[in-house]
Amino acid sequence: MSGTEREEIESRLSYAVSLIQEGMHPACIPEVGMNIVYALPDAREPGDVAGVMGRIVRLGSAVHPVGGIAFGASDHIARIVLTAMRFDPAVRSAANIRFSERAVELLRDMMLEVRSFDRTAEPPGVKTMDWGVAQCCRDGVPDVIFDRGAIGKEPMIRLLGDDPVTLAHNILMLSGRIKDTKL
Repeated sequence: MSGTEREEIESRLSYAVSLIQEGMHPACIPEVGMNIVYALPDAREPGDVAGVMGRIVRLGSAVHPVGGIAFGASDHIARIVLTAMRFDPAVRSAANIRFSERAVELLRDMMLEVRSFDRTAEPPGVKTMDWGVAQCCRDGVPDVIFDRGAIGKEPMIRLLGDDPVTLAHNILMLSGRIKDTKL
């Protein structure tokens, strides 16, 4: 990949983060923080995936990216998109948001394809996200993958797509629908 291609990915992701920062309700941010990533077309490892350094967090009543955009900034969300790319190379972006049954219902109402996995069914010796995302992508990559958590693991919703700006718009649409209700 040329420097220009990396710069284009960073620029597109930066724009998506600015949309999230300006328009997302902070209730959508999970306790562990949020990240949104965008992978190079031939990504094979987390270093090939751009994300927000230090994640996106709630700061009072604001949505706040802790650091800038950088390749290799996210291991966890990067592994989600890398696994999805094994099933569909066009799916190069992923983000995580706070889980609630209401949010899952609203995402379905938005006509997004939603699938889930059960962390308690995870076989020993595998990484949860690699296994869980693969379980959900066998018949094609869905728009949304969620799990209800496990002991010591926060429940989570993950959005997947071709482009981080599309994900940001989906997150903002969900956020607009939950502003006046509890997640």
